[in-house]
Amino acid sequence: MATYTPKLKPRPAAVDQVPKRKGKTLFMRFVSWIHLWPSIVSGLILVFVCLTGVIIVYGDEIMDFCAGDARFVKEVKAQKVTSEVLLASIKKSSPDLAISELVFFKDPKRSVRARVFDGKTKKLAHLYIDPYTAEVLKMDTTIYFFYITAHLHSSLLAGKAGGWIVAISTVIFLISSLTGLILWWPNRWNRTTWQASFTVKWKARFKRLNYDLHNVYGFYSLILCVVLSATGLIIFFHPLGDLTVKLAGGSAAHVVEKIPKAVKGKTALDMVPFVNQLFGNEYASKKNIGIWIYRLEKSGAYVFSGGTSGLKSTENMDIAVFDKYSGARIAVAPPEEIHEKVENYVWQLHMGQWWGQFGKLSTFVAGIVATSLPITGFLIWWGRRKKK
Repeated sequence: MATYTPKLKPRPAAVDQVPKRKGKTLFMRFVSWIHLWPSIVSGLILVFVCLTGVIIVYGDEIMDFCAGDARFVKEVKAQKVTSEVLLASIKKSSPDLAISELVFFKDPKRSVRARVFDGKTKKLAHLYIDPYTAEVLKMDTTIYFFYITAHLHSSLLAGKAGGWIVAISTVIFLISSLTGLILWWPNRWNRTTWQASFTVKWKARFKRLNYDLHNVYGFYSLILCVVLSATGLIIFFHPLGDLTVKLAGGSAAHVVEKIPKAVKGKTALDMVPFVNQLFGNEYASKKNIGIWIYRLEKSGAYVFSGGTSGLKSTENMDIAVFDKYSGARIAVAPPEEIHEKVENYVWQLHMGQWWGQFGKLSTFVAGIVATSLPITGFLIWWGRRKKK
């Protein structure tokens, strides 16, 4: 009597198995190679650069927190002291301080913030000064930590050679981001590939979970990763920055290069009334007004930047220029203004200061993902290598 042998159906692939492409074309093999090997070589540098970038994103908020009560004055008075008295008070607190920037706040309770460099300790610091009494409320060196972190981020604290290492690694990261999109794109779209491309299987085995973290979150952060890479390269390569400004219609010159020079023997007007005038009129919606005074003695004008001042950029920036002897408003030519705004926009995009806290949070999260991508990518490669 013949026995019945049931036909067994082949077992479906495990849901936590890492998907593979079958029959790769020459182009896809080339893309895979470009995506993998340069990233393996530069992986440690990329992790370090991305991690230091993540630390810098919330630098402004951390510095405000560390300033504490010094951000606010003890008593709001009717009259503020002159800028000359403010600068004299800073110098009196420490003759070794070189003042590079003053930031005035619209809030009458806020103190004036000065960015200074201590010639004795060789450190950057923020000074908080009462605008009504010129009393120095606090010296805070938190900015020096971010200064060091920023140089680790841009050049590994290794000068030009370090800058080139970071730049080359950034180019590799940019290429990896674009080739990653090609590798991420399914051969055909259906319910299975749609789910695999956009969702993470949190309950899967580590190998599949690691693959999803690299593949899915890599896609979600792609645009910001490309923006961060591109703006970093624009900042590092000055010809590329000049080309960006030129394409936007800006001139090669900065505003400070076009304003009148200082006149020997003439007495400059107090800059505080100009700040009050701007806050009372066109800058009524601005949080603060900053002015760089590092080489103010060589300039015949005050160049004010209104907006929300950050470490390297100003959100919603507008520029106002006044003759510092006569007080007359100096019109800024559109090409020079475009130059300043384009450079500022590049820094805003790179620092995450492009849409308030949403922009910072988006950049922070993208930075964390970017930091993880070389790690998760290496683990994918190592797992396949070990299996072979």
